[in-house]
Amino acid sequence: MDVFQVHILAADRTFYDGPCLSLTIPTSDGQQGILAHHSSMIAAVIPGTLHWQDPDGATHLAAVSMGMVKVEKNEVLVLVDSAERPEEIDEVRARREADEAREALLQKKSRQEYQVAQATLARALNRLRVKEHSINQ
Repeated sequence: MDVFQVHILAADRTFYDGPCLSLTIPTSDGQQGILAHHSSMIAAVIPGTLHWQDPDGATHLAAVSMGMVKVEKNEVLVLVDSAERPEEIDEVRARREADEAREALLQKKSRQEYQVAQATLARALNRLRVKEHSINQ
């Protein structure tokens, strides 16, 4: 299989920069699979699980937040607010954040506060899914 270069950048760090056999990323149009020589594209990334396979055949996953992905000339650039490996996720903290976000959704607040609570809940639930998926493997 051919490889391509992937650059996964979170707001605070370079999460992964290296060769890749395949990449699956959550987009607003659903899960998007990318292989070498994929056609050029730009898409919105939504909170979800990003999977990639390195040239050794090892599969990796990460919880990602909102952002964008650009594919061009056999290179993929993923820009997200946050990206976390399963071992970096604090399960207790994520559960607490999810509970607090659920409570905030029940409160009668402004539209902006409601949308922030929805985004916080989506991120927390995604982090818990990634953590659980890594434990079950």
